Amino acid sequence: MSRLRNALAALAAATSPAAAETVKFPGDGLTLTGVLYRPAGAGPFPAVVALHGCAGLYGRDGKLSPRHADWAERLEQQGFIVLLPDSFGPRGAESQCRTADRVTRPSRERVADALAAKAYLQARADVKANAVSLLGWSNGGSAVLYAVERGRGAEDGKPDFAKAIAFYPGCRVPAERENWRARLPILILIGAADDWTPAGPCQDLVATAQKLGAPASITVYPGAYHDFDPPNLPLRTHKGLAYTGDGRGVAHTGTDPAARADALQRVPAFLAR
Repeated sequence: MSRLRNALAALAAATSPAAAETVKFPGDGLTLTGVLYRPAGAGPFPAVVALHGCAGLYGRDGKLSPRHADWAERLEQQGFIVLLPDSFGPRGAESQCRTADRVTRPSRERVADALAAKAYLQARADVKANAVSLLGWSNGGSAVLYAVERGRGAEDGKPDFAKAIAFYPGCRVPAERENWRARLPILILIGAADDWTPAGPCQDLVATAQKLGAPASITVYPGAYHDFDPPNLPLRTHKGLAYTGDGRGVAHTGTDPAARADALQRVPAFLAR
């Protein structure tokens, strides 16, 4: 019996994913930190840089927020190394959701963080350098739009991001320019009822990008609000937000089971294509 238990324990150790670890890597003028999830085995593996939203990477309890942990664990189980860089902690910042003058702008600092995270992953022997994709939520999703815009690639001689996914990004500013184009395949996932970062500007953004020949696509989920994809997030109303669809600072968030279920299937399928 003890021999059987030892064999089962060895099998579990060989097939279970490695625990998440905190890593440090050079950023643009500072040292960044992040949480890394890695599948078991030698690799090399495809990888995902995942950018948090305006509330930050961690919850009030100091732990990785449920949305980030859930997605990282699921992607790890699909065979991806996942790196979640912290754009706030190294800069001494907390939640930026109610701050108009942000220390980490999606168009600048967060793009730099995404590129630094890509460079760190591509320097690892267990990562496929030409298969590093970018994903982001809300404020991080907005950073994705800027990071993959044509003409903004890193000039480091390394492969570009392979693909990109933006969950409910703020699309109004790039859409108003009417010339935004992605240089690589990007998928936007957003709720039709989102009143924090409305779906309309994102639909306009993708429509214009497609007319210009850019590889952009969008999925809009009927009835879904902002933050539709975390596990078991109750519907709630937020007030005093710096940026919302109608400018009143009020928006709703909450899990939409149908939208979440679809995204859980659509995201890994898009990344693996």
